Amino acid sequence: MTYQETLAYLYDQLPMFQRVGAAGYKKGLGNTLALAEAMGHPERMFRSVHVAGTNGKGSSSHLLSAVLQAAGYKVGLYTSPHLREFTERVRINGQELTPDYLVAWVARWRPLFEEIQPSFFEMCVALAFSYFAEQRVDVAIVEVGLGGRLDSTNIITPLVSLITNISFDHQALLGNTLVEIAGEKAGIIKPGVPVVISQNQPEVAGVFEREAAAKLAHLVYADRVYQAAFANGPAPEGALRAVAITQHGRPYLPNVELGLPGDYQLLNLPGVLATLDELRALGFRLTEASIRTGLRQVTQLTSLRGRWSIIGRRPTVVCDTAHNAAGLQLVMAQLQRLPHHTLHLVIGAVNDKDVAGMLQLLPSAATYYFCAANIPRALPAGQLALQAAALDLRGEAYNSVAAAVAAARAAAQPEDVVFIGGSTFVVAEVEELYSLA
Repeated sequence: MTYQETLAYLYDQLPMFQRVGAAGYKKGLGNTLALAEAMGHPERMFRSVHVAGTNGKGSSSHLLSAVLQAAGYKVGLYTSPHLREFTERVRINGQELTPDYLVAWVARWRPLFEEIQPSFFEMCVALAFSYFAEQRVDVAIVEVGLGGRLDSTNIITPLVSLITNISFDHQALLGNTLVEIAGEKAGIIKPGVPVVISQNQPEVAGVFEREAAAKLAHLVYADRVYQAAFANGPAPEGALRAVAITQHGRPYLPNVELGLPGDYQLLNLPGVLATLDELRALGFRLTEASIRTGLRQVTQLTSLRGRWSIIGRRPTVVCDTAHNAAGLQLVMAQLQRLPHHTLHLVIGAVNDKDVAGMLQLLPSAATYYFCAANIPRALPAGQLALQAAALDLRGEAYNSVAAAVAAARAAAQPEDVVFIGGSTFVVAEVEELYSLA
């Protein structure tokens, strides 16, 4: 098969959660373990860090990868979903999986897939682990796809586990309470493996403490060790933002330049730094210089996109992949702080999210451009516009993301702000995002 035929096979014959929703989700590790056994257990052939959480796990994974790369390590990075190209899911030192490798790998293992019938995500995990093993990475940062306990990535035994944040998302699959959701995330805690919790959330702390105690796993609440604040107040349009980091209340890393300008990154930094501490204790050579370089050059080193990405000026145009209540609340607060005359919001959603809850977080004093990403899960733009109108959010529906973005940019004056978001898949269709340096 060609590369495009290989992708068509993967998308069409194996359910893809990101496209179709719950129908593409298989609970349990049986298929992944069967694939791993047939492939010689590649997950045992490289060291890893496992990252779970509702919000922040993607940013944290990229930040960890960037610092380790800056320290001279060969670093695998597995994340999901991809924005534009499938090969973004699997990287080594920022370089995507090659299409030729994907084609050859699928051709080799296709009979096994047709015997086991894995889900799309189970296949992706096996692909990543095979690639990392064959390429002999020094360490791989592995982001959980959904939940943790029953996620396909959970066949690894990492050096460190990191859990970033617990919020409401995917309740139909993970539970309707924060305690239930935390229980699924806590499933990545392994016997004797240290676990870092980015934020001490009292309502779920007991879940992690009980699981860590049962597994004899050392537990660290990162925000009790590290605190991060913008050194000179929020600089809304700066590509680099100066951050002051303290350790136990004492100066630790003053004036660190952070290449991810979203305010919410301050919540991720403590977890990243505490995880690096655990790796250093295991013998990783991580200097202050490598930490500073990794945090500053994260987008260049890992090609991370879509986290408060500024793609235009006069008017300011911002993309962000936040797509649940906790994430959107932080993004909307930062958006409101941007100097502006009028806000123009290009918004889309998927049909299995709490769309009403999302819309309630959006400002009424804005002009809206409703759209739907080109995936089956997308909520039709007209339906989204109707739900928004009931909350006094006024705007027009457009037949594509590109049309909605074009209309917003055409209507915006130089002193206005255009925001594009509501769904990862809406942001993925913004072409300008991929030309960022």
